[in-house]
Amino acid sequence: MQIDMTVNGRAYSADVEDRTLLVHYLRDHLGLTGTNVGCDTSSCGACTVHIDGQSVKSCTVLAAQVRGADITTIEGMANDEELHPMQEAFRQCHGLQCGYCTPGMVMAATSLLSENPDPSEQEVREGLEGNLCRCTGYHNIVKSVLSVAGGQS
Repeated sequence: MQIDMTVNGRAYSADVEDRTLLVHYLRDHLGLTGTNVGCDTSSCGACTVHIDGQSVKSCTVLAAQVRGADITTIEGMANDEELHPMQEAFRQCHGLQCGYCTPGMVMAATSLLSENPDPSEQEVREGLEGNLCRCTGYHNIVKSVLSVAGGQS
């Protein structure tokens, strides 16, 4: 099947099998390995990307379903050499340990703040509950998100 989409501001066109998941297209065809495959069941959120500005677990979407869409992965968040404010907040607030969940957390968190720019701690916790971390206990992840809240670009 022929697909066309924009990924991180760049147009792509390819032939893919009908059953190709978006996460595999991004990783295997485009080499964007920041989008992680964690569970293949949509439970962990490690594969979270933005599709037309909405946070979506890319292991639940076929590449063919997003033809014509605008996709942003973790690689597309930084501006040249400058980290996105959420990426910088995760760095500054120690919102990661092993880092495996971090790309999905950053993507989900930026989407959360685009919908609710000034969330409470509880709203951040609820907004990220579809993204799992096995290392941190979430305290510094929530702290990272709250440090950006209200001033996100």
